Amino acid sequence: MATLAPPRPAPLATTPGARAAAVRHLGPHWYASVMGTAIVANAGATLPVHVPGLRTACAAVWALSLVMLLTLLTARSLHWIHHRDRARELLLDPAVAPFYGCLSMALLAVGGGALIVGRDWIGLPAAVAIDTVLFTAGTVVGLAAAVAIPYLMVVHHTIESASPVWLLPVVAPMVSAALGPLLLPHLPAGQAQQTLLIACYAMFGISLLATLVMLPLVFGRLVTGGPLPLALTPTLFLVLGPLGQSTTAANHFADAAPGVLPAPYAHGFAAFAVLYGVPVTGFALLWLALAGTMVLRARRRGMGFAMTWWAFTFPVGTCVTGAEGLARHTGLAAFGWLAVALYVFVLAAWLVAGFHTLRGLFSGALLAAPGTAPAGPRPATARTR
Repeated sequence: MATLAPPRPAPLATTPGARAAAVRHLGPHWYASVMGTAIVANAGATLPVHVPGLRTACAAVWALSLVMLLTLLTARSLHWIHHRDRARELLLDPAVAPFYGCLSMALLAVGGGALIVGRDWIGLPAAVAIDTVLFTAGTVVGLAAAVAIPYLMVVHHTIESASPVWLLPVVAPMVSAALGPLLLPHLPAGQAQQTLLIACYAMFGISLLATLVMLPLVFGRLVTGGPLPLALTPTLFLVLGPLGQSTTAANHFADAAPGVLPAPYAHGFAAFAVLYGVPVTGFALLWLALAGTMVLRARRRGMGFAMTWWAFTFPVGTCVTGAEGLARHTGLAAFGWLAVALYVFVLAAWLVAGFHTLRGLFSGALLAAPGTAPAGPRPATARTR
């Protein structure tokens, strides 16, 4: 993945031909910026505290995420049209291919945000239409990525190249599972609602079990190979994504099940939300401490800005929404304050990552050809000291 120090940075293109050339090195990891922006809006709008003007600000941030998504979809279309050789090369690159899961999550996050907070500005019918389209597209892309990208990793790569980015394709169905219940009130009662809710629960299982398979590989790589390269160290925060998103999904199932499923199952989802969410949130806080320590270590060793810094936003934001749901279902103020504290972190991370991204974008540094191959965990048999 490109950093802020590539050779010969080029200014932003102004002509159609120059714009097509400028997107040659625009990889799918850019969708992480859309995800990070959308989660600021989605998580902030449901915080269990009242802050004057917060919801309006969140609506504005959601609108920004929608504009970013449309812009990136256009730019990535130009990339595939004019630079198919580079697109195929990125698809087979172990450091880049998993980021195709970010396309799905960007579509889903912006679509869900339309119903969570965007409807304040665009109205409920438009919000439902937008979320229906983006949820459908994001779910199809996510399920395809959850199969295709792991296949490519098995065929073309080895365990020594394992990193937290391997989780990105398999966590996409969990985002569908968490945001799908938002559409339930807008479907006909009966079979339609039940089918969507059960489908979301199935995607919950797909993502959770795939994560349980991959997470030991990631931790095993850290134990046997030592710390990740400096530019990839922030990706340790990606592990929080399936943890926070699954807790969020469990809480949304509990909210949606009454009136959709028979009583025994509805009560079961309510119990599951707490019995599952609390221990998973505990593990998420443990991993947050570990990942934060590793990032501080990398920072002391000279880690500069890279697009991997967007990993500080969406994954932690899912922990915010997970804590919000636990506060609602347990009635414990501690989970509410945890959500607020984590949201402050997400907001700060979003501002920092956004500032550096804009600076690199306008200077041309982030769109310039990389001086070396995209950064990735290199095979190693000894620890990095």
